[in-house]
Amino acid sequence: MTVKVLIADDQSLVRSGFRMVLESADDLEVVGEAANGHQAISSARRLRPDVVLMDVRMPELDGIDATRRITEDSDQSARVLILTTFDLDEYIYDALGAGASGFLLKDVPAEQLIDGIRVVAEGEALLAPSVTRRLIEDFSRARPPREEPAGLDELTPREREVLELVARGLSNAEIAEALVVGETTVKTHVARVLMKLGLRDRVQVVVLAYESGIVSPGQQPQR
Repeated sequence: MTVKVLIADDQSLVRSGFRMVLESADDLEVVGEAANGHQAISSARRLRPDVVLMDVRMPELDGIDATRRITEDSDQSARVLILTTFDLDEYIYDALGAGASGFLLKDVPAEQLIDGIRVVAEGEALLAPSVTRRLIEDFSRARPPREEPAGLDELTPREREVLELVARGLSNAEIAEALVVGETTVKTHVARVLMKLGLRDRVQVVVLAYESGIVSPGQQPQR
């Protein structure tokens, strides 16, 4: 399976660098580039990428608003991977709220960038788990608590257990070990959780769990 990628960054040199890195992977295809948020939105509609590499700070329309419009578009299935210069960029909180599926630093090693795109395309795991978890904890503290979603009542006890483990940052393999089941079974449970709660990926599971109090900030993963 080839993952189609759209690169959105206002610096042409940065876009060229990312294109060079991504085109070195046989399973990744760069289908287009965008220099601002408006171009990112129109290109995403036209090119139908699987993943959008989105810079935060861009002219005309920033990456946060562009992310929100792409993820809220019912005709879109693209996931957005935010690119940032600083791991504590204040805009990352808003990006997560806008529906971003994760983030990477711009100076990330080539191998990690490629793997990160694959991960986001599959919706399998968070990127940079320790940093992402910290960001989401801070993000949830800055937002007023929300009520538990109605779909939560539709989860089976096992699906609720899987939701909590995902929210604590465990991978499918770690969840399988904790519950003494196969990874395929875990993937099925995760897919059902996403469907019942109307969520796009695991990052949204984490945000929802922290915002609604299912998992508390500072709570450590159970191994």
